[in-house]
Amino acid sequence: MRFILWSLLAAFLIIVGLWPAAAAPVVLASAGLTVVVAKIPGLLLLVAAVAYFRRKPARPATT
Repeated sequence: MRFILWSLLAAFLIIVGLWPAAAAPVVLASAGLTVVVAKIPGLLLLVAAVAYFRRKPARPATT
């Protein structure tokens, strides 16, 4: 039982110690993307327009 508890403690410390290093590139990439989008409001408007027109239902032709 003691071996299992020590193994779990070691695994926990490894995971907690490695998690910030593994998550850092993802956080930095999302922060960079946020800065780019915030600096270019037109880009955000363009993305919104493309999303709107892609989801907009087609109108049937009138006769």
